[in-house]
Amino acid sequence: MNRDFIALSKESLDLIVIGGGIIGAGIARDAALRGLHTLLVEKEDFGWGTTARSTRLLHGGLRYLRQFQFKLVREDLKEREILLRIAPHLSHRLPFIIPMLRSQPLYRLAMPFGMPLYQMLTSGRDIPSYQHLSRRQTLNLEPELEKVRDLTGGYLYYDGELEFMERLCLENVISAAEHGAQVLNHARVTQLIMHDNTVAGVEVQDEITKQNFQIKGRLVFNAGGPWADFVWDKMNLRAAERLRRTRGVHLFMNRLSRNALVLFARSDGRLFFVIPWQEYSLVGTTDTDYTGDPDKVHAEAKDVNYLVSELRHYFPAVESKDVHYAFAGLRPLVASGAGKASNTSRAHRLIDHRKEHGIEGFLSVLGGKITAYRLVAEEAVDLITRKLGSPARCTTAETQLPGAPAVLPQAIKKAAEESGVSPATAEHLARIYGSRFTKVLALARNDKRLAQPLGESCPDIMAQVRYAVNSEYALTVSDFLLRRTDAGLRPAQGLDITETVAQEMGNLLGWSDDTRKQHIEAHQAAIALTRLFRKENQ
Repeated sequence: MNRDFIALSKESLDLIVIGGGIIGAGIARDAALRGLHTLLVEKEDFGWGTTARSTRLLHGGLRYLRQFQFKLVREDLKEREILLRIAPHLSHRLPFIIPMLRSQPLYRLAMPFGMPLYQMLTSGRDIPSYQHLSRRQTLNLEPELEKVRDLTGGYLYYDGELEFMERLCLENVISAAEHGAQVLNHARVTQLIMHDNTVAGVEVQDEITKQNFQIKGRLVFNAGGPWADFVWDKMNLRAAERLRRTRGVHLFMNRLSRNALVLFARSDGRLFFVIPWQEYSLVGTTDTDYTGDPDKVHAEAKDVNYLVSELRHYFPAVESKDVHYAFAGLRPLVASGAGKASNTSRAHRLIDHRKEHGIEGFLSVLGGKITAYRLVAEEAVDLITRKLGSPARCTTAETQLPGAPAVLPQAIKKAAEESGVSPATAEHLARIYGSRFTKVLALARNDKRLAQPLGESCPDIMAQVRYAVNSEYALTVSDFLLRRTDAGLRPAQGLDITETVAQEMGNLLGWSDDTRKQHIEAHQAAIALTRLFRKENQ
């Protein structure tokens, strides 16, 4: 992939976006589709931060109804339907069950009002209506809840799931590049270039070579998420009080339920989810203030113990040892003075630093739910185009992402036969790459070595490594294992194939033995963070 910093340093761009999470990637894509000469820079990898550590849902958020955030819920439900259309290969509808317990009378009283309201706010005519279930109907759908003695019934409704949020982010990046944007991961912004009171560009360090370059731009947009105030610090802006970081922890466990579950913690009444993810379950999330280093956020023992303890009210046999790993992400919320972290609004805010601080050429965004990333990007680029005097209509709501549409079973079968891989392998690739799975299979068809699996009982093949390096900006072992494939999300977290991936990537990228070892150790360190809670529990 092109990483020509020297050529970039000779250009003058319309827009430089700092931060390659889902919102930054969405802004870069929208801007490129509108014809703006755009650069996206990310200090780690695309989707590395909050995006990769989400609950993987496309939803309006039932709990925000309690806070009377009807506009937020309505917007997110509309965006859910848009994403189901533009990314059908990555997203799908998901049934949710809310068990009703005799010991939770407030929720039993609230749901007859909340569920019709949520349905009313929902857009999309093909969404099944919610159902009020008897105890027997609830147990027919979720037999494991038989052990919940005070179960009185439940509610069934539908939301959306996006199993591989990292790929949604990546496909926005790829789409931006296909429409003319320059995109750089592992490129850290070290300074903002100032001329009088105007931001005129950025100084970027290539994290691979450690070389520094200056790149000029008419507008710089700070989409740093939880790192936004680090960008502000480069100009000594006293704006950090606007950002409230809260930590959300998720557990990765063996499959607990047939459907997604909405559960309520008995200790504090907080809502949390049990989400089916392949043959596993994702459990979370928590919501607590965080003041530590954003680069080192991790799940602590107290977070894991809290979720496990609350799970036991529904699944009594669950223990901490059943958790394969736990991860934590940070929400970059707009500080509002709310007491509890969970009461802080998820609504986003665009900041024009000309109005706030008298600084031209510099914009920021805070807050926003992942489900609404496209809408946040649209509003941001609307503001950008007004400032640049180059209005153009947003088309991201109707322009499908690169891997769309979803692949039909007969196409998967045919592709498997033509390439010589198993139907299961072809199906796995179609689930990850959508319609672009044939590009991976073409590599395997031309070189039989690339059709080999990366490890025993591993659905991924060698061709994926080459495709990730040549076509998807993968520069580290973790880039591939955690954000180009789902190999690093399964229980082994890619540790069983790290050496193989490092060898193949090293051959493609010209790594020395020492560099290859460093990449292996870096991935091992990233995985160690997700298991650190075990040491704290000892």
